Amino acid sequence: MSLQHALLGVLEARPMNGYELTRFFEAAPRWVWSAPHSQIYPTLRQMEQAGLIEGQQEIRGTKLRRMVYSITERGLEELRGWVSTGHSAPPVRDAFFLQALFFDMVDPEEAASVLRAYIEGQEKLIAEWRAHSQALLAKETDLLRERLKNRPPAEHDRIARLKAHVFDGQIAVAQARADWARESLRLLAGDA
Repeated sequence: MSLQHALLGVLEARPMNGYELTRFFEAAPRWVWSAPHSQIYPTLRQMEQAGLIEGQQEIRGTKLRRMVYSITERGLEELRGWVSTGHSAPPVRDAFFLQALFFDMVDPEEAASVLRAYIEGQEKLIAEWRAHSQALLAKETDLLRERLKNRPPAEHDRIARLKAHVFDGQIAVAQARADWARESLRLLAGDA
């Protein structure tokens, strides 16, 4: 998985300039892929050089110039090829679980404080993802509305359900993590 594929997927819905893409990834910090501004522009340049996207310079007002990017046929082929290929699990790099592995080195109350904050964070994610899943099912997100304009109406419900299901998966993972942290609190308290 890469930023390139995330950008191709977003640009498949509609052309955007770098600023709009940056705002999209900033507005959706809990989306399935995050990217800082500093990575988006260099990646767009690389993708344009590779022929995956094309930039069209747009002039607004008397001086403002911006590049609006759209996915090319080659970019669509790359995205479809990537989506239809199985991928191995990424290497595990989870700072929280690494931290939890060493909870025995600190006072149990300090570890419990970290766990409670983690549970709170997971519950916040669950609420955000649940709201986003519901918005997708209702076809109320801007990007989904744009994408559906280019798809047959008979597919709209299926597309919305598939996209919402991704966030339902995120909810399930966050719920499992919160439950694990609650069980860890019980272990710290000596209740298990």
